[in-house]
Amino acid sequence: MGLRLTTIEHLTERTPKLSVDELLDGFYPSPRFAEVSFSSYRPDPAQSSQAHAVRELEHFAARVDHPEPSRLRKLFGAKKPSGPAGVYLDGGFGVGKTHLLASLWHAVKGPKAFGTFVEYTNLVGALSFRKTVDALKHYKLVCIDEFELDDPGDTVLMSRLMRELADAGVKLAATSNTLPGALGEGRFAAVDFQREIQVLADQFEVIRIDGEDYRHRGLAQAPEPLAESELDAGIAEHFAADTVAVDEFGALLQHLSGVHPSRYRQLLDGIDGVAWRTVSTIEEQSVALRFVVLADRLYDKDIPIIASGVPFDHLFTDDMMAGGYMKKYHRAVSRLTALVREGQKGEAS
Repeated sequence: MGLRLTTIEHLTERTPKLSVDELLDGFYPSPRFAEVSFSSYRPDPAQSSQAHAVRELEHFAARVDHPEPSRLRKLFGAKKPSGPAGVYLDGGFGVGKTHLLASLWHAVKGPKAFGTFVEYTNLVGALSFRKTVDALKHYKLVCIDEFELDDPGDTVLMSRLMRELADAGVKLAATSNTLPGALGEGRFAAVDFQREIQVLADQFEVIRIDGEDYRHRGLAQAPEPLAESELDAGIAEHFAADTVAVDEFGALLQHLSGVHPSRYRQLLDGIDGVAWRTVSTIEEQSVALRFVVLADRLYDKDIPIIASGVPFDHLFTDDMMAGGYMKKYHRAVSRLTALVREGQKGEAS
């Protein structure tokens, strides 16, 4: 039996189609978090809030699976549950919030949903607001990863969605790098939408998780990009017998503008690694925000990266890294750094 050779594909030649049923069926943790649990989370001994968060979520999972008080409220005619409908994991990058959110999802019996913030907004766009509520209101738990409000429309939309799901008795769990009352700050005139933001904040009990980015704990700095002349050899060396998506970085950015972000997960189906030629700093905010979604999907699927061009800590402009969307960009750099370390050095993220 001969050796399998690397299969080369191009993301720029893929335009995946996604049906409504596929959208609904896709609300579960990504392969990176397919088998995580509370017991597999390793709290930092120096950060007591991490172990505290595990205990709180274990208790919350038990309440989701045994919602007797909710049934009693229905018997006595109460219109909606009292107090917060869910938990909100607040903390910096790489402290394990998504690991814990996925562990909660695994610990609870269905029906349940797990998706990123953008996946829920995309669901509303595909189904309509009312059909989304109708689809989710029978769920026991709805988990929302990377909860961030980027514009007034999202603020109003998610405020209404969370309120209606909470009123229907659905338990909510979310992660973010921003406290719920501060969502939207620095991005738009949040003061004009304080009512909606407060409605969101009222749905959650905040659980703070302190700590440093685990992807950088004790690890060397991410390697420098490969020289352009080294990229083909790097593909053969690091991705033997794999299917690798090889693209010019500029062409990829242009292609992403024609693919809805809800399809980026399917864009990567069957891909074991990616190789980007001549990575350059992204100058336009709209292009950068689309690329952040792709970075998240790459990280979800644990797809290693090799690249030539600028290093990933120069992927976004200084203004972007210090502006209203800085948390998105810092998260993307953190995740891409972990993936390029896997691709070019073979180290775990």
